[in-house]
Amino acid sequence: MTSTSLPDSLIATLPGASYTDPGIFAQEQERIFEAMWFCAVRAHDLPKPGAFKTVEVGRESILITRARDNSIRAYFNVCRHRGAKLCTEESGEVKRAFQCPYHAWTYDLTGKLVAAPNLTKMPDVGRTEYGLASVAVREWLGYVWVCLAEDPPPFDEVVQDVIARLGDTESIEHYDIGGLEVGRRIVYDVKANWKLIVENFMECYHCATIHPELTEVLPEFADGYAAQYYVGHGAEFGADVRGFTVDGSEGLDRIPGVSEDQDRRYYAITVRPQVFINLVPDHVIFHRMYPVAADRTIVECDWLYLPHVVESGKDVSRSVELFDRVNRQDFDACERTQPGMSSRLYAKGGVLVPSEHHIGEFHDWVQARLGAQPQPR
Repeated sequence: MTSTSLPDSLIATLPGASYTDPGIFAQEQERIFEAMWFCAVRAHDLPKPGAFKTVEVGRESILITRARDNSIRAYFNVCRHRGAKLCTEESGEVKRAFQCPYHAWTYDLTGKLVAAPNLTKMPDVGRTEYGLASVAVREWLGYVWVCLAEDPPPFDEVVQDVIARLGDTESIEHYDIGGLEVGRRIVYDVKANWKLIVENFMECYHCATIHPELTEVLPEFADGYAAQYYVGHGAEFGADVRGFTVDGSEGLDRIPGVSEDQDRRYYAITVRPQVFINLVPDHVIFHRMYPVAADRTIVECDWLYLPHVVESGKDVSRSVELFDRVNRQDFDACERTQPGMSSRLYAKGGVLVPSEHHIGEFHDWVQARLGAQPQPR
């Protein structure tokens, strides 16, 4: 079936191979995840100089640390000598320098080569030239974003996704996301292609079917229209709902900057290529995806609250449980969908109904990033 034979109500999806072909996934790693700004870690996860985390960005391991001047630095996690992985741990802390476990080449927190066996006998070896290879870094919303491209695109491209969803940047600034603290973090290992997860997050045609708890709190979701369908729209809490919790009970302390118009509303934002932001009056739910294979994606989800809420040990379980259930329901649906992408029936793809047509724009964006022609609509 081709897109020209479809009824006006339906538009075509990407073909099945887009979700299963390792070659296409390799192109996505190169032209999307390694070429765009990628949200890597929460800045608070690097609390002091020498703290570090290693993150897989596309096909590369990236070392992110805090230098002695308190700035955040990012490097390819590769020793400049013989290419050994410099840090093999996912996180940790060093006092002053990183030392390669193979030949002991040693780099300070600014990436400069400061020591190596017999280095004094090699005066022509530049300490900066043979230092760690830097990666572009930005901090925004309390997270560290990195870009592996030699000539990174303007960071405004990231901010523009928020503007396209909310209509401005002031609306998200009301939540002071950088000033919040992680109250809970859950890591999900999803056996599905990253695009299936994005598509699922972007639509709510499935909400009445698999999200009973969510539609109790946000009744309009039962009608199938996602919060992202309209610029600036936030889904309103049900009349008897007191908070964004699994049972609709009272939430936690409201974030002071949240406006009256934003109160009792839920906003969902997709920041391409791998971030979902969920805004409610008393907390923010922040997803980061780490695509690791055509059929596997790691999703790290932070529940962020006012600092005093976290520090006081208040019970956040009811708010965490609501979206944890939503996540598990969504990821289970994506895992049920993944095998169908290999079916001969899906070789030319499936269809999108009217409330999902905005997903077609996401497909066009992916195709354009890969240098392919978007499908006719």
